[in-house]
Amino acid sequence: MTTPKKIAVLGAGANGASIGADLTRAGLDVVLIDQWPAHVEAMRARGAIIEMPEETLTVPVRAFHLCDVCTFTEPFDIVLLVTKAYDTRWSCELIKPYLKPEGLIAGVQNGMTTDTIADVVGPERTIGCVIEISSMMFDPGVVMRHSPPPRSWFAVGAIDPRARSREAEIVDLLRHVGSVEVVEDIRATKWMKLVSNATTLVTTAILGLPMLEAVNLPGMRELMLRSGQEALDTGAACGYKPLPIFGLKPEDVRATNRLVETLLDTLLEGFVLPHTKTTVLQDWIKSRHSEVDDLNGLVAAEGAAHHISTPVNAAVTEIARRIERHELKPDPSNLALLLDLADRANTRS
Repeated sequence: MTTPKKIAVLGAGANGASIGADLTRAGLDVVLIDQWPAHVEAMRARGAIIEMPEETLTVPVRAFHLCDVCTFTEPFDIVLLVTKAYDTRWSCELIKPYLKPEGLIAGVQNGMTTDTIADVVGPERTIGCVIEISSMMFDPGVVMRHSPPPRSWFAVGAIDPRARSREAEIVDLLRHVGSVEVVEDIRATKWMKLVSNATTLVTTAILGLPMLEAVNLPGMRELMLRSGQEALDTGAACGYKPLPIFGLKPEDVRATNRLVETLLDTLLEGFVLPHTKTTVLQDWIKSRHSEVDDLNGLVAAEGAAHHISTPVNAAVTEIARRIERHELKPDPSNLALLLDLADRANTRS
């Protein structure tokens, strides 16, 4: 009889709790680990509450604080890492002693985190992953998941030949959460998600508005597309080929002059509800640090390294950092500032 795999979801925020709840409902041996004490206690008391457009689920889960990790006595077969991109390295170091020698860590995250995971646990134990789930969480233990499993999407891939045969293990898990594809080039696929994120996440958060509301402001859609095109051009300079994501087909990404627009429209039509606030805006509402340096900031940095002009991403990053320093607040009036900064940066370049 096969011994059930022991699974950890490390980072059980809105997306992590949704994933953990789906795996729990599937009867798998899974624990949820998170750094928000009130959230962990709420899940312990009444389960993870997952509010979706057509139903609300209350799922009894096994939830643990970060400080509880030292009490684990049985190592994990698989860790799904669902932390912020900037928390990747220390999270991997934290869980590494509790991972089996042949265990896997899958980085179910935004940002280019796959190689960071490999630095800690080895490329043969690393699986990269692209995630597209639309969800929000403001109250402990309660997730507002706007994209239930039929509208959630993942791509997985190994960066080391020794892990290629292990991709199916992650696919088998994530199929309980949404549709899953195995890709040959996970780095390029993750950069394509970065193109989408550079288009949407921080740009609309700067305005303090839900994504669908922000994109309809005069001049905003054009600016978002400029930001995404800069990311696409930078990725090309880094050697990343345009690849389909969000369930698109290869023929959908051949027209690279319209690719960013195709990604944006696919996202808005298939994954986003009118009141969906991006993860970046949620972080700012909670007075938390966002992933801007791993998104638009990374585009600007890689663009500079490869002599690619990225004025919009540089402007987005600058305004986002000012918001995090409490010099500005997310507000629609920031659109004029963003346009001005981008135009001035474009003139200098």
